[in-house]
Amino acid sequence: MNPRISELLIGRPENHALAGEAEWITAIFRKPANGAVFRTRTGFEGDRVANPRFHGGPEKAALCYSVWHYAKWRKELSLPMEPGGFGENLCIEGQDETDVCIGDVYRMGEAEVQVSQPRGPCATLARRWAMPNLVKMVRENHRSGWYIRVLREGKITAGEEVELVARPQPKWTVARAAHVNYSRDRELADLRELSELPELSKDWKADLRKKLQAAAR
Repeated sequence: MNPRISELLIGRPENHALAGEAEWITAIFRKPANGAVFRTRTGFEGDRVANPRFHGGPEKAALCYSVWHYAKWRKELSLPMEPGGFGENLCIEGQDETDVCIGDVYRMGEAEVQVSQPRGPCATLARRWAMPNLVKMVRENHRSGWYIRVLREGKITAGEEVELVARPQPKWTVARAAHVNYSRDRELADLRELSELPELSKDWKADLRKKLQAAAR
């Protein structure tokens, strides 16, 4: 049985600062959409990001996250984490970072998408849950989620299946890519190989090449 879209979530930048705090504009508090939503090359219609320098765009057109992770987070952190809690657009049932590979092509409803990179956890996620060490935890356990680029635009609806069309890089799961990027015990050969994957996003390639240059000094 194919994985499926458990939730499709949409958000817009809004102020979520607590009383007395400075303004905090973020779109991480996404909510379930009603019905089908059109998937463009740069994002879902009606969905926005607060900081386009670091979020959104063709290489990060949507964030996917495994619904399986939420039960683990609730048990470990005693926090009311539910689908949407990591700011994802697509909460997926039936796969996670150990099943999904860089470059995977999936059919979702009318759209066809490709996995471009692991999600890099940031301070916004930590602030969302008032947990400064959450970024470190995600980098260590690889429950990061993954970004997709859109190869064919079209409508997507919650409940639809996620059908694998092609897998050009079966060795490079999202979890392995995240480990090679963040772990201190990585092999330089793996770092180099990952940096050369044609399906990997430009931003991750550039960051990996910087790491390679630093290691060569």
